[in-house]
Amino acid sequence: MAERLVVIGGDAAGMSAASQARRRRTADDLSIVAFEKGRFTSYSACGIPYWVGGLVDERDELIARRPEVFRADYAIDVRTRHEVVDIDLDRREVVAVALDEGRREVREPFDQLVYAIGALPVQPHWAKEGVSGVFGVQTLDDGDALHAWLLRDPKPRHAVVVGGGYIGVEMAEAMVNRGLTATLVERGPQPMSTVDPDMGALVTDKLRTLGIDVRTGLAVTGLDHRDGVVTAVRTDDGTIPADIVVLGLGIRPNTALARDAGLPLGPTGGIRVDLRMRVIGAPGVWAVGDCVESVHRVTGQPVHIPLGTHANKQGRVAGINIGGGYATFPGVIGTAVTRVCDLEVARTGLLSVEADAAGYAFVTATVESTNRAGYFPGADFMTIKLLAERGTGRLLGAQIVGRSEAAKRIDPLAVALWNGMTVEDMVGLDLGYAPPYAPVWDPVLIAARKAVEALGVL
Repeated sequence: MAERLVVIGGDAAGMSAASQARRRRTADDLSIVAFEKGRFTSYSACGIPYWVGGLVDERDELIARRPEVFRADYAIDVRTRHEVVDIDLDRREVVAVALDEGRREVREPFDQLVYAIGALPVQPHWAKEGVSGVFGVQTLDDGDALHAWLLRDPKPRHAVVVGGGYIGVEMAEAMVNRGLTATLVERGPQPMSTVDPDMGALVTDKLRTLGIDVRTGLAVTGLDHRDGVVTAVRTDDGTIPADIVVLGLGIRPNTALARDAGLPLGPTGGIRVDLRMRVIGAPGVWAVGDCVESVHRVTGQPVHIPLGTHANKQGRVAGINIGGGYATFPGVIGTAVTRVCDLEVARTGLLSVEADAAGYAFVTATVESTNRAGYFPGADFMTIKLLAERGTGRLLGAQIVGRSEAAKRIDPLAVALWNGMTVEDMVGLDLGYAPPYAPVWDPVLIAARKAVEALGVL
């Protein structure tokens, strides 16, 4: 009899695990059932703001593989619109309900289980009052509902985005691109707390040049509505008109089901797994994606950094191991990029506040340089900031804000950080040079040189 694998969650992490396991084991040897609460599988949630804003024409362009492809080409029994509501580890079965069939109960036995439910948008109490026109942006179903709301009659004119992280700033720009007025409300001193305040200030300036009303140091306290449809957002400094409200307050691991089943959670709230993505103390159970916590390679501490890159890699690792191979997930360093109109934002490693909290003594070095030789057409400025540990000179983190070709310069910095290089090592890196691509001293090298000077090495 074939061994049975059940996957809970049909997006990047879950379907990567299922696909990798299938590549190594036939349907006669391993039967695979995947439950997905929504209507879609294997899609780019990161692309939702670009579809909503009109840069991507069709929703389906975000879908990598449809359920029917997994069924026909991979022999994976994908069951969309099925929500798993219980995991019984003793009986080795999951309980799901068919959402489009009157919540008909389905019980599915398993030998191996992959938990890949992802994360949930942070929802304050006022967002749970059942007022229409309030949206999180975590799944493609969420994006579909938001997109449909923008097309309703009468069309919304005023958008309020609550929270200024990656999703918040991307959705604020998307609203402007759709012709709405946009107000971005951030409780902290500025949007983009994913970079240091001096770097985030550059992003705030750009948002305002787009016509986005950025209001910082402001807390949302509730909603006004008429006939159950949002009309305004209440704050501790008055009300803001709103025909649509988008939540950009971050996300948290979706682990209620895991907790109820007795699976171990770590200090970040994510599921605890080993290097092979096996859940600690739960034989035959794996967890991957935004619901797990990882190890930060700089600090060695547990972190929850939900990104599609990690989800795909973790799913691949679990699938290889389930399929009889051997693979490990080596941890994360928090590399991430985004774009606000023509302004690119990137980071890797630790922010100043994170390095301080971890106990590091460090220096910072900030430089302004150009993406190309200064005389070459299209040359534009970028700002690079590095953090280096005192004593060792080891790179601890990097941030970049700039225009054309700025963000991807985070990649050599991420490689240096991943491999424990010092900023003195980095000064000698043999990076590519030609006037259309870089000045003779690449901005990365200039920043490394300034960090060396800050350390007092030269």
